[in-house]
Amino acid sequence: MNERLNESTSATIKSIIINIVLTIFKILSGIIGSSNAMIADGIHSASDIITSIGVLAGNIISKKPDDDEHNYGHEKAETLVGFTLSLVLIYVGFKIGYNSLLLMFNLDKIKTPTYLPIIAALVSIALKEYQFYITIKIAKKINSPSLKADAWHHRSDSLSSIGALLGIIGSRIGFKILDPLSGFIVCILVLKVGLDILKTSANELLDYSITKQEQEKIKDLIMTVEGVNYVTSFKSRKHGSYIYIDLSICVDPNITVYKGHEIAHKVEDKIKENIENIKAVAVHIDACTVRYNQKKH
Repeated sequence: MNERLNESTSATIKSIIINIVLTIFKILSGIIGSSNAMIADGIHSASDIITSIGVLAGNIISKKPDDDEHNYGHEKAETLVGFTLSLVLIYVGFKIGYNSLLLMFNLDKIKTPTYLPIIAALVSIALKEYQFYITIKIAKKINSPSLKADAWHHRSDSLSSIGALLGIIGSRIGFKILDPLSGFIVCILVLKVGLDILKTSANELLDYSITKQEQEKIKDLIMTVEGVNYVTSFKSRKHGSYIYIDLSICVDPNITVYKGHEIAHKVEDKIKENIENIKAVAVHIDACTVRYNQKKH
């Protein structure tokens, strides 16, 4: 677990450093180069700093061991951070959309930018796509919801820079409407990402279970354990990037308590050996004389 969190923390710290430099560069380029779009894009990058700090805080909290008040650990801190980041994304999306609509009806307020904001936009796109690629790769590897949310925030910033670039170029060649129109399209993309992350995080906070396919895979594994006649019940819940499983199995009622306990241990070991990110498995023993075909029930 520590190695997993260390990878997430390392990626997040690098993101914070890059975003601080990028934010200053973009805002100064927007001011010097007379580009409202680039100033707004710089502010969007500043929001990345805030969200990355949130991910860092989530990682630190997640490292804390189980205690008397949190018997199941602190991994849900990651999901909570992911939920918070999704709200930030939605806010940023609405803000971009609102400002874009205002500019669409006030084109006379848009100044013709210089080449400096174009350079800033290109640098931003390259860096943000690099950050997205690295962050999403680590997020998938360690199954971190907060890091995935942060990765998509990098992608949203890249899209914002693309919109700013198109707007700047459009403004320079005489099509001022392209600036706010591009911003409005970016806002829709940002909102979609934010809402998707919000839905996933909310489900995990509400103890969302694993997929039907994952459940069937685990049940098939359980039925390969000698002595298991049937899986009576199966419950699962997400806990940050980890999974808790509570299940009941049917065994021969004539075996000893020790033998039943041994079968339960084998079931637990089988699941943990074959399924990633399992934190705990609770196995309850029921008695039944007949071995059922699990797939028929």
